Formats: sequence, structure tokens, C-alpha cells
Amino acid sequence: MLLKDKVVIITGIGPGMGRKLALEAAKVGAKLVLAARSRDFVEGVAQEVKAAGGKAIAVTADVSKQEDCDRIVATAIAEYGQLNGLVNSAYGSAPFISFEDGDLNDWRKAMDITLFGTLQMVKSALPHMKAAGGSIVNVGTMETRKPLPTHGGYVVPKVALGGATRQLAIELGKYKIRVNSAIMGWMWGSPVEAYMTRAAKENNISVDAMKAGVSANIPLGHVPPDEECAKGILVLLSDYTSQVTGAALDINGGEYVPL
Repeated sequence: MLLKDKVVIITGIGPGMGRKLALEAAKVGAKLVLAARSRDFVEGVAQEVKAAGGKAIAVTADVSKQEDCDRIVATAIAEYGQLNGLVNSAYGSAPFISFEDGDLNDWRKAMDITLFGTLQMVKSALPHMKAAGGSIVNVGTMETRKPLPTHGGYVVPKVALGGATRQLAIELGKYKIRVNSAIMGWMWGSPVEAYMTRAAKENNISVDAMKAGVSANIPLGHVPPDEECAKGILVLLSDYTSQVTGAALDINGGEYVPL
């Protein structure tokens, strides 16, 4: 199995790719610590994993707080005795309004979660990963490749996260710790479905028509499903990418093809 007996922390467990990532990671043998701010949701996902025969423990936490990051890692060590992987999926976003009209304090709050929350998780995990090495995957967005108007408070922290990923790859390689980015495009799941439902209603078109419009720009011809996007992260966590660090894996069905 791809991640047999590897202990992996996943932050930012939510109803979209985070939940699917947890379920897919458990299928390939990972022992999981799942973290999110919503107690009911993260505990529900942990129960789903267990019901399917996997191993997971839920932690209610806010990664913008160092003590919460320390507690997530301490839970992994107490429960499983080791730590092999970390997926930083938690993020924050300022309201989607123009830079001119926006409040930079909202951008700072987003940075506290997306960038510094990730760095704090790495700080907490590092002492336990140094001995045997491991893999860290930071979840990015295609919007860092193709910025959209009014999305600056989401995009800028993710751009900073990309720089942090490369810096950490250079500095942590001596410990056999790999640090990579998974750059996500459109992902079909409940969050995107809810967004398209609202947008379709506002524009007086069907959800199918809106989905078809997005798919027309994707060479594979469809909006990539959450669970299939999650599998790209599993590969970065696995030993199959043991020689890959400081890289960015674009997972978008070909909508954006980097040089």
C-alpha cells in the first residue's frame, strides 16, 4: 500500500478535498491525525475513516495559534509514536473585494492562517521528523498562476506559501525531509457545487451549463473530482517521490500548463 503505516497529519479538513484526502489516505494505509476548527465536522470525518477500516484521530485546532499546532503534533506522537507526513491544507481568505476597497488587516489575518499557520505546523513537526525524514505537502491554488480580480486576499498568502515551500525544501533537505506544493485548480466536490449553484441562479443558467463552461477550458474535458486531486498529494507523501523536493505539482486537468 502506498502509505502503509505512515503517520500523516492533515490540517484544514473541510467538506471538499480535505475530507476526500483523509478518506483516500486511509485507503492506502496511512494512520491519520485530522485537524480543523470545526469540532463536529472533523470528528465526523475521523468516524468515516474508522467506519471504512482506517485509523484516524480528530483534533479541534486553529493553526494560527502555535499552541494548537504543538497540540496537533503531540497528539500524533502520543497516538502513533512517530510522524512521517504533514499536509498543510488550512487556509484563510480575505473577502473577495477589490484591493482598493479592501482592508489589509483582513489580508493579514489570512496570512496568519495560510502562511504562518503552515510555518508553525512545520516548526511543531520538525523535531519529530528530523530523525527519519518525511514529506511535507503544502496545498496551493491555480490562482497563483492565474490571478483573478478581487481575490488578492486569498492569492497573495498562497503565493507567499509557495515561496516558503521552496525555502523549506532547501533548508530541511539535510534531514531527509521533502517539502513540495500541490497546486490545485477547479475541483468538483460539495464546495464547488455549492458555488456553481449560487452563481448559476444569479446568472439564470443551469449548473450543468456553468460546469460545461468551466470544463471547456480544461483539456481533460471535465472538472477534476476532489478525490482524484487528492491522490496527487498522496503520491507526494509517498516514497515514490523520494527524490522530489521544492517542486510544485499542478493538478488542474491541464487548464494551466507551467513551463
